[in-house]
Amino acid sequence: MPDTSYLVAAVLVAAAVTWALRALPFAALNALRSSATVRELSARMPAGVMVILLCYCLRDLPVTHPARLLAPLVALAMTVGLHVWRRSALVSIVGGTVVYVVLANAVHLG
Repeated sequence: MPDTSYLVAAVLVAAAVTWALRALPFAALNALRSSATVRELSARMPAGVMVILLCYCLRDLPVTHPARLLAPLVALAMTVGLHVWRRSALVSIVGGTVVYVVLANAVHLG
């Protein structure tokens, strides 16, 4: 068993590294706020992330089983409709997810 001073030193080093890793993003954020690249990314990223998620979620559509197409396509339509109506990513994502889970379980049970 290591002696007490070694254990205290190890805990202090781990605490310092943890604190530094948590503080680093905030320190970097101050320097990046005036960056034109960061402003451009903040305008473009949400749409890009949604397109990537759409491709990921629909990549394995079971086109040979029409009954299994119902849940993903209805959930997609619900997500788009909610987003157009409310303009809220949270509402559209949660609504589409709920519709998908309910329909996917109904198709599996039926």
